[in-house]
Amino acid sequence: MTGAAVVGSYAADRADRWSDIDLAFGIGGPLRAALDQWTDRLYDDFAAVHHWDLPFGSSVYRVFLLPDWLEADIGFFPAAEFGPASGYLAGLAWHHLLHARTCIGRNRHWQAEHWISAARDQVLALACLRLGYPVGYAKGAHLLPAELTARLEAALVRTLDETELRRTLRVTADSLADELDRTDPSLAVRLRPMLAELTAS
Repeated sequence: MTGAAVVGSYAADRADRWSDIDLAFGIGGPLRAALDQWTDRLYDDFAAVHHWDLPFGSSVYRVFLLPDWLEADIGFFPAAEFGPASGYLAGLAWHHLLHARTCIGRNRHWQAEHWISAARDQVLALACLRLGYPVGYAKGAHLLPAELTARLEAALVRTLDETELRRTLRVTADSLADELDRTDPSLAVRLRPMLAELTAS
């Protein structure tokens, strides 16, 4: 193990009686040995009832159910990837926008809505990461500044006609570029003209 961190609500001093336990480990060798070791410990020492895996790039979150419905989420990361995930989130965002544009072009409007909403979620996640709020599953979204969330509220898809889909695609892309100005300015410079091209009618 090369590093460990308490993450989630306990790390931000916002835990309450409904909070999960969230831990993250940087692993210097194969993840499998660490996964097996911690799984045995959760079952033997803490009476785990069940577990399942949530892959995250080359990392794995193993999610445990403990007695009394306590959830423990343990992230296992290769040592080189242990730390903030802004590059991954930005990559998901532009990937989703690209696929949304493709779906609009193919008249697959439900699928386009799916990708636009997914891209918007990554912009929220980038903002949460920048401001030190919980990132996953929009857990910190309610803590974001109103001016940021108001901009993203305009990216909600209201109908499935092409004009509306293209409008929300453009708003989401602009919001991504604006967030990257704050989180990764060099990427913003490279990506902003491509996003403008992607969302041009």
